[in-house]
Amino acid sequence: MTIKVVPLGAGQDVGRSCVIVTIGNKNIMFDCGMHMGMNDARRFPDFSYISKNGQFTKVIDCVIITHFHLDHCGALPFFTEMCGYDGPIYMTLPTKAICPILLEDYRKITVEKKGETNFFTAQMIKDCMKKVIPVNLHQTIKVDEELSIKPYYAGHVLGAAMFYAKVGDESVVYTGDYNMTPDRHLGSAWIDQVKPDVLITETTYATTIRDSKRGRERDFLKRIHECVEKGGKVLIPVFALGRVQELCILIDSYWEQMNLGHIPIYFSAGLAEKANLYYKLFINWTNQKIKQTFVKRNMFDFKHIKPFQSHLVDAPGAMVLFATPGMLHAGASLEVFKKWAPNELNMTIIPGYCVVGTVGNKLLTTNSTSTGSDQQQQTKPQSQMVEIDKKTTIEVKCKIHNLSFSAHADAKGILQLIKMSNPRNVILVHGEKEKMGFLSQKIIKEMGVNCYYPANGVTIIIDTMKSIPIDISLNLLKRQILDYSYQYNNNNFNNFNNFNNFNNNNNNNSLKLIDIKNNTSTLFINNNNKKKQQNVVEENEDKIDNKLIEEESFISSNNLLKKARLPISTIPIQGLMVSKQDQSSSNSNQLKLLGMNEVSKELSIKEIEMQYCLNLNFNNNNNNNNNNNNNNNNNNNNNNNNNNNNNNNNNNNNNNNNNNNNNNNNNNNNNNNNNNNNDNISLNFEFLTNELQRLLPIGINIERLEDSFFKPISLKIKSVSIQHISNRNIVVKWLHKDENLATHIISILKSINLN
Repeated sequence: MTIKVVPLGAGQDVGRSCVIVTIGNKNIMFDCGMHMGMNDARRFPDFSYISKNGQFTKVIDCVIITHFHLDHCGALPFFTEMCGYDGPIYMTLPTKAICPILLEDYRKITVEKKGETNFFTAQMIKDCMKKVIPVNLHQTIKVDEELSIKPYYAGHVLGAAMFYAKVGDESVVYTGDYNMTPDRHLGSAWIDQVKPDVLITETTYATTIRDSKRGRERDFLKRIHECVEKGGKVLIPVFALGRVQELCILIDSYWEQMNLGHIPIYFSAGLAEKANLYYKLFINWTNQKIKQTFVKRNMFDFKHIKPFQSHLVDAPGAMVLFATPGMLHAGASLEVFKKWAPNELNMTIIPGYCVVGTVGNKLLTTNSTSTGSDQQQQTKPQSQMVEIDKKTTIEVKCKIHNLSFSAHADAKGILQLIKMSNPRNVILVHGEKEKMGFLSQKIIKEMGVNCYYPANGVTIIIDTMKSIPIDISLNLLKRQILDYSYQYNNNNFNNFNNFNNFNNNNNNNSLKLIDIKNNTSTLFINNNNKKKQQNVVEENEDKIDNKLIEEESFISSNNLLKKARLPISTIPIQGLMVSKQDQSSSNSNQLKLLGMNEVSKELSIKEIEMQYCLNLNFNNNNNNNNNNNNNNNNNNNNNNNNNNNNNNNNNNNNNNNNNNNNNNNNNNNNNNNNNNNNDNISLNFEFLTNELQRLLPIGINIERLEDSFFKPISLKIKSVSIQHISNRNIVVKWLHKDENLATHIISILKSINLN
């Protein structure tokens, strides 16, 4: 099973977001945006990759739009009305309401003012929006019998959502743009731990860790205040929705506190006014503070901010203007900039990211003095010539600043979302290639998951795991929930040290292999302290019950049951997994997890042979005891004796023998070899036999066997055999009938010091 991901836009680039995901037998298009820095056919994704003959509806099962920014939805009318896609389109209700406004505004600029052709019409926008199906947050939508989608809150702008798509056992999360930091009017992004096979995340600020937000706000207000005090005009290019509402709330409050009502603040009329109306309409998408104050006062009813009229651009005196669009690539913001830029008293503050090719990007990169931080406080005191378009170049004397209030997640936020969703693979889009490469290595190193950042048109194929349903014994499940609740809360009781040791030892035993043949079952378990395992095989079901009885004086049964009722999200189920022929299907086997006492009855098995591998730390005292005659020099040397006989200082043994004892012949002894070379480690079976005989019940005999081929020594206790097979591993084998004895022996092996 595989998932295929190919970006048609935003692959190692910012803008024109469009990612095709093939999951199961379904093809999903996530976002359908345009590139704000392109003025030719490259502004739209290359849809010919999907279908050469234009049969897009047959190929694409659905289109999902994450939010209303044009670099995520700008090509949608072109794809539906001009390319012919007629399938379902999903987006949130605020996105559906605001999208046509932004699309129509951009169409007017492109077609009516610039005179471009091969562009969608106003009627096409309306027809496109009729095909849109609105969705609510956390609502699971069945696109068809196999494909389901679910949106999650993304912050960023009003109505923005991340989407979780699932087909069968395979799943994908596509983030779109998101913000992990709450602001003055929106909350932070959030998603369940859905553990998708693939997480596709934006990386606009892949290498940036933002500084204090309050510090940026103070700097923003300070620079504006200084400029208007000197009679200058401040231009702030913004998009109509998103960060402009954030900045308007900030500056409106500051103007009230500082009594600056005599200096006008303007918001470019038309589009921005409609945007504020939608913020009032969809107030439930804002943060809690906005909701709580909404009854008394709508935070978007600004006291000091007024609509801007075109004749005010030449008005004398200081003023502040929020004008769209945000990257100075067209519209009112660019027209005002042309008039205000030649005056050195004026200032332009660019509060967000600017795509390559836009005037905003040219201003920030021409003679840049950037420090490379997110808060690029770039100032251009000298004049510069900036190319507006092929026909227009102007001299810029006004001050230029970039104070980022971008509503994108920074590097820290991206890693936070990865941890939150817990994916198996990560794909980076919507970012710059070099920065994505750096973040990719960081994700691989710190998160331990595969990470890719393909270019546009490059397909990433990811293998996925198939889930296998397993039935579980109801009695086993009830017992495990009770046992786990008891173990989970056991740390609160200081008197339960022995039980804690038992619990900690058990949690490292993972199911490795089960084979059931001819009424015989073999179970392999690996004890690995370094890797966390979820499937745990219980050594002895009766062990916990015995412990419960022993500890009844410390905790009542009522309290125990109360603790068992605590919420449990995941528990390690301990049992034996078996395979049975499914009665309803002659071709499929049914996996079932059983308690040890249920296996024989369920499968009619006479004997179950099990194998347990212990990974132990051998100490050097064992070999010192066997080789006293060879280590006389060490016995006469205090420093070397301390190093070689200390059970917990292997590093000293490895590193200090040569440093402290260069003049001794001890480096050739068995002690030194034991510390630096594990191949010579051997188990002292005489010591082990004595310890087992001392701790086992009276009357149980221990046999000592020797294999002439492998030359290891093994012990036999009834059906239980103990064999030292490698440097630090002991294998314990037993039949099911001696389960209690085997468990007792394993607990002894874990507790004694094998020297």
